[in-house]
Amino acid sequence: MKRNKRMIKLFSSINAIFLIFYFSINGAKNNLSVYLFYSIFIAVVFLAISIVLSSLLKDSCMDVKMEESWKEVLKDEFVRPYFLQIAAHLKTEKATKALIYPPGSLIFNAFDKTPFDNVKVVILGQDPYHNPNQAMGLSFSVPDGIAPPPSLMNIYKELHTDIGMPIPTTGNLTSWAKQGVLLLNAVLTVRANEPASHAKIGWMDFTNSVIKKISEQHSGVIFLLWGRFAQEKQALIDETKHHVLKAAHPSPMSAFSGFFGCKHFSRTNFLLSKEGKEAIDWMPHN
Repeated sequence: MKRNKRMIKLFSSINAIFLIFYFSINGAKNNLSVYLFYSIFIAVVFLAISIVLSSLLKDSCMDVKMEESWKEVLKDEFVRPYFLQIAAHLKTEKATKALIYPPGSLIFNAFDKTPFDNVKVVILGQDPYHNPNQAMGLSFSVPDGIAPPPSLMNIYKELHTDIGMPIPTTGNLTSWAKQGVLLLNAVLTVRANEPASHAKIGWMDFTNSVIKKISEQHSGVIFLLWGRFAQEKQALIDETKHHVLKAAHPSPMSAFSGFFGCKHFSRTNFLLSKEGKEAIDWMPHN
């Protein structure tokens, strides 16, 4: 509706300019038929452009396979230029047979597993795993049967130290997501074996909007920001009504610099209890 109003205003403005230009040159005594012809011609052109753009934008929205509550909250994002750029970039790479992770059906897995109204905790990652069979659309998580990567193993070690949880054999964190832990990567796709290869195609704009929507429309959400990259998102969060817990990234390169001993998992459950929300069962069970 807003887009149609903008098109009408644009057409009216151009038509008015043409009217002024025409009569300034030809004078008011000239026959109006030429003006009317060009006026109708401009209207037809703008109508055609409007129909084409509307169709493209509608197709873009329809291509987004996402849980319905998120789709409603984020609907304005799907028609923004940056999102159309993301879609075009992915289509171009697929046309060249580039291997992209995660599979298309799992790009929005975090949203599918954690509906908008269920979000209690946000754990922010950077981009998906870039090795075969690892990425599943949930930050830090890998499918059943795939060995937990080093960062996830360090998360498990901290859980063991923090709350005494046994080290799991699975790296699948779907059970966390189903309890309200949004496992969100800031970048939702990556080319195989090329870390951060999609960091600049527009995903950051999208996930920044996701964080803002959560901050604006929820209260009492716990954001776990691990590492400098995640902590840069702190500015998007209203800390007067949400909780932000910060620590080093669980990567082997930084875990000993402040991740180990952070006790974020017990602190998260303590804060959830204060908010009157159910605690998270951190033991993966899928």
